[in-house]
Amino acid sequence: MKNLSLDDILLKLKQEVYVQDYSKQKVIDGVKIVEVKKFIGEDGVFEELTRIDENGALQEFPDFKVRQINRSKIIAGSIKAWHLHYKQEDVWYVPPEDHMVLGMWDLRNDSDTKDVKMRVVLGNGSSKLVLVPRGVAHGVVNVSKKSGTILYFVNEQFNFSDPDEKRLKWDAAGSDFWEVKKE
Repeated sequence: MKNLSLDDILLKLKQEVYVQDYSKQKVIDGVKIVEVKKFIGEDGVFEELTRIDENGALQEFPDFKVRQINRSKIIAGSIKAWHLHYKQEDVWYVPPEDHMVLGMWDLRNDSDTKDVKMRVVLGNGSSKLVLVPRGVAHGVVNVSKKSGTILYFVNEQFNFSDPDEKRLKWDAAGSDFWEVKKE
């Protein structure tokens, strides 16, 4: 069989043919993504999410000291965004049986990645820990057809009388930011 070229494609679709962008996505300064090891056996799966030292630091993020661990349940199709912290970092984890997209947006004026937005698929068969630095707005969309869980570690305890949680409208980066990309 011979190789084809654009000239061999239906004329009415030639203008629509393109190459998907496979270049590496720009990573926001301070965001760190760590793959969690998964051990699969005949009897099931085991994941060690993290080890915490005697001072409360996570092994994967030694400068991050755990002060609180939270769980959030997100119903199917929900968007929970945007919020940011001035004093706190988050480490997010979504179980592999769920499927969500974590959105991040660097709002820090002095950052080399100021105004950069990025998306990270969480769950969907994989296990990752994602460090979200202070000043990086973040949120999530549950792209699954079922409710999903987020476990997140924070390095500041929540203060109900002076919350370190600032908000932007869910569509501040455009409503299309949260749509599943179709290729």
